[in-house]
Amino acid sequence: MSKIKVAVLGATGMIGQRFVQLLEGHPYFEIEGLYASERSEGKKLREALKIRDHEFTEESLEMRISAIDVKEIARSSRVAFSGLPSDIAGGIESELASAGVAVFSNAANHRMEADVPLLIPECNADHIEMVRRQASFANGGFIVTNANCSTTGIALPLKALDDVFGLDTVVASTYQAISGAGYPGVPSMDILGNVIPFIKNEEEKMETELAKILGSMEGDAFVPSKVQMLVNCARVPVMDGHLESLVLSTRKDATVEEVVKVLENFRSSPQELQLPSAPLRPIIVRRENDRPQPAIDALAGEPARARGMSTVAGRIRKKNNFIKLFVLSHNTIRGGAGGSVLNAELAVSRRLL
Repeated sequence: MSKIKVAVLGATGMIGQRFVQLLEGHPYFEIEGLYASERSEGKKLREALKIRDHEFTEESLEMRISAIDVKEIARSSRVAFSGLPSDIAGGIESELASAGVAVFSNAANHRMEADVPLLIPECNADHIEMVRRQASFANGGFIVTNANCSTTGIALPLKALDDVFGLDTVVASTYQAISGAGYPGVPSMDILGNVIPFIKNEEEKMETELAKILGSMEGDAFVPSKVQMLVNCARVPVMDGHLESLVLSTRKDATVEEVVKVLENFRSSPQELQLPSAPLRPIIVRRENDRPQPAIDALAGEPARARGMSTVAGRIRKKNNFIKLFVLSHNTIRGGAGGSVLNAELAVSRRLL
């Protein structure tokens, strides 16, 4: 099939540049344009580069950034991948959808709207069908959001365990990388040698987003999960990779061995459809006492296009009736641009594009 023309919004930011990284050589999509604020107009990507752990192609580095122009984007691109900051994303994304563009957004603005899927394809692939109820869909436009980066990291193992054992209560504590705060992250004098036990709105986002993701779709409405979520969030001096601890109770009793087996065997729609960015193993279980670790496990995932797309679980233990474990995911890949790209791949498979 001919490749679908796409625009990358927020191309000077870390998520925007992850989009460029993940779209290089993509079998479904071809970058038509890079967009950011007017102050970046005319710059080449190489002049605004913030991602330092990927060697971009010369073609990508030579691409010039344009100021955001909804009419131009709608004329030239079928899809927009949005890495825009939340303070400007909402209105621009709505305008693009109204103009007939399919928007796959990393921003928080539309996540909790009644007709907008909050999508992690391994967890709730069918929720994508809700875009058909958006007013803009008649014109070909719609909005799909991916979850907050810390939500995404634990959603996969929670979904796997909920399906088999039924979750009752989940207590999560996050140790979140500084790249999750965007570029340049957190001031060095605040974070070096320190832990900051507050990230604005993060705990509230995780609790409400997980309820929507783990919930069901009934007719015209999303029905939230009744799993009780309790969350604490902290920022730690790590570059990439959110580490999160989980303590959970299940309605059906589960042994450690059963939990490990369920997590390791978990597969879902993206794997069945063999979507390009889908990891062969969405959840990887490490049996070492000191894993997962951001420095070692953040880029887990196979094949090569799915590097950073697997969630890594470890230190799975049981005490009394509680299961305890640690989970790690790459916050700007699986929890950011990679999640949106996988959502768009699912949309292609559902003939929504």
